[in-house]
Amino acid sequence: MSKYHIAILPGDGVGKDVMDAAKIVLDTIGMDAEFTYGDIGWEFWKKEGNPLPDRTLSLLKETDCCLFGAITSKPSEDAVKELAPAFRNKGITYSSPIVRLRQEFNLHTNIRPCKAYLGNPLNYRDDIDLVVFRENTEDLYAGVEFRPLPKLVFDALMTHKKMKRFSQVPLDEIAVSCRIFTKKACQSIVRQAFQYAKEHKRKSVTLIEKPNVIRETSGMMLEEARKIAQEYPEIKYQETNVDAMCMWLVKNPQNYDILVSSNLFGDIISDLAAQLVGGLGFASSGNIGDTYAVFEPTHGSAPKYAGMYKVNPMAMLLTITLMLDWLGEEKPAKKLENAIAQVIKENTIRTYDTGGSNTTLEVAKEVAKKYDEL
Repeated sequence: MSKYHIAILPGDGVGKDVMDAAKIVLDTIGMDAEFTYGDIGWEFWKKEGNPLPDRTLSLLKETDCCLFGAITSKPSEDAVKELAPAFRNKGITYSSPIVRLRQEFNLHTNIRPCKAYLGNPLNYRDDIDLVVFRENTEDLYAGVEFRPLPKLVFDALMTHKKMKRFSQVPLDEIAVSCRIFTKKACQSIVRQAFQYAKEHKRKSVTLIEKPNVIRETSGMMLEEARKIAQEYPEIKYQETNVDAMCMWLVKNPQNYDILVSSNLFGDIISDLAAQLVGGLGFASSGNIGDTYAVFEPTHGSAPKYAGMYKVNPMAMLLTITLMLDWLGEEKPAKKLENAIAQVIKENTIRTYDTGGSNTTLEVAKEVAKKYDEL
């Protein structure tokens, strides 16, 4: 019997390309694992009216963790137009399957390392080594939204004095998305960030919010972060507004270490940080819960490149290192990261985004070769 049972969800577009690259590396590592492929993505939305079929959820419940490729998402109106005729006009609405996975399995912590590897011509600076901790289940991503606005919700909102200026707006002309925070989730994401900093000998944790304007939700995050920071006196604690942070990351990214934020702001900041170290082709992530985790590169499905094996697989290969770490396989994780770093440093086998002409699979094979040589 295999030591691990891992779900493989290639998803859409180039998700399948980078998953093929991942398999090359996984085979080289020789993990004692059973890999089971599952269904997720746009094709299943169109054919079945569900981009995350129940059979896939059942599969994940039988596995130790999941490696995920990429997903295609479109606005609600466009999504309905692409449904098979049998599923139209039945009130079925599209929702992101990766967001649903995070909520179904309470994958409360999103970790996104953004590290500049020497030799990457796309590095903004070579001394950047950030890790973004993003709360993963709440905020505007909770999906509590209304359009048109139900009368019952409208009446409840009208009890707030600042809603009065919207009192004469027709209900079908108002859209509301709820930014929902809980104290437990705020405490969890901040504590995860500080604990990671302590375990990895990081020097600082910076909270990114907007409490001067979004007073109640960002304010709650700020209050809880200040309490938790007192438990880690050896780690420098900083606070900054999200808009200012975007400026400071471009100006002085080397001054920051661990960044922590809520769901939406964390999503934005992590993409900005990723671009500083080469773009989404180098951006890995882990969605971590108490007993389960889903690991994914943060790039999209890039449909125009699907099946061309053109895109950079490094984000996916770095994602594998996160998965190995989470499984407790620290030695192969570090060895794989060193192999990736060596390929980037040599800069001879590389995809189009870094000025090369090699394929996705050729890069993966070179990483596998370096792994065997280390």
